[in-house]
Amino acid sequence: MANRIRNIRIEFRVTEDEHAFIAKKMEESGIINREAYLRKMAIEGYIIRVDYSDIREMSRLLRTATNLLNQIAKRANESRSLYASDIKDLQDSYEEIRRQSESIKTKLAGLPS
Repeated sequence: MANRIRNIRIEFRVTEDEHAFIAKKMEESGIINREAYLRKMAIEGYIIRVDYSDIREMSRLLRTATNLLNQIAKRANESRSLYASDIKDLQDSYEEIRRQSESIKTKLAGLPS
């Protein structure tokens, strides 16, 4: 081992299911040497951590816009008239949804493929 380039040993334990999953992933990747596969994944692999805060905000905005639309429809049915301020509120709400949607699309476009 003194002449080896890779002379530091790293060990870890897995369950039988994890072992089978690793074997399946190795087969899919075409790498038959487990040590090479695990080294490649440890060095070049990446973990995706998903932040759902933008999606939660989009859901909140959609609920708000839907509630506003329902209130406007109810008021219009009761009074048989539509107010300019209601239309403006609804337009503002939809503009906020559009901005949030653009922000999400921009972030998604920056993800590695």
